Amino acid sequence: MKSLVVIPTYNEHQNLARLLDRLQTGGDLEVLFVDDNSTDGTREEIRRFAGIHQGIHLMERPRKMGLGTAYIDGFKWALARSYDLIFEMDADLSHDPGEIPNFIDRIQGGADLVVGSRYVDGIRVINWPLGRLMLSLVAAKYTHFWTGLPLTDPTSGFKCFRRRVLESIDLDHIRSNGYAFQIEMDFCAWRKGFHLAEIPIIFTDRTHGATKMNSKIVREAVCIVPMLRFMHRR
Repeated sequence: MKSLVVIPTYNEHQNLARLLDRLQTGGDLEVLFVDDNSTDGTREEIRRFAGIHQGIHLMERPRKMGLGTAYIDGFKWALARSYDLIFEMDADLSHDPGEIPNFIDRIQGGADLVVGSRYVDGIRVINWPLGRLMLSLVAAKYTHFWTGLPLTDPTSGFKCFRRRVLESIDLDHIRSNGYAFQIEMDFCAWRKGFHLAEIPIIFTDRTHGATKMNSKIVREAVCIVPMLRFMHRR
């Protein structure tokens, strides 16, 4: 199955070499970096790797425009081409590329959207501050309360969509742009009747670069999650 990994970037130069070494692109696996005008040499480094390795692509955006819109632009790029599976993954090595075959196995077993969960069979998070962990756990409970979404980790950014899932969603009407984007995409797929599955992953906090989490992102999620049932009807 031809697969594309969509990875948003903003000042991730220090992580790229290790990430691409572990991704092992080529064959049926390709990667699209969606860069928001990084100022640390990220774009130049991606271009250099693209000249050496097959299956590496770069989409350059004019300014920092947000996580959600980066994924939407990446999804549209993928749907204009012949990919069967479209992945989301962070650039900071918090997601292990070695898990990709496990996602594909669950897809081949019948799932339409596979989410990498930090909270299946216990908590699988390394080096997160307690406050950040509690925020993530509360977000999962909050999401389930308002939407009924049957996931232990609805804010996870490591996931795999079958092409038909993204084709069924009106990407131009996705409202959220921060971490609520992950919840909204999961919710849309679930409300459309697709089969959602989770696999356990280990999440390791970044060691290089700065987190993109801020209070604006938290406020967006608090406001949007209760509205999802009305924004996306069957």
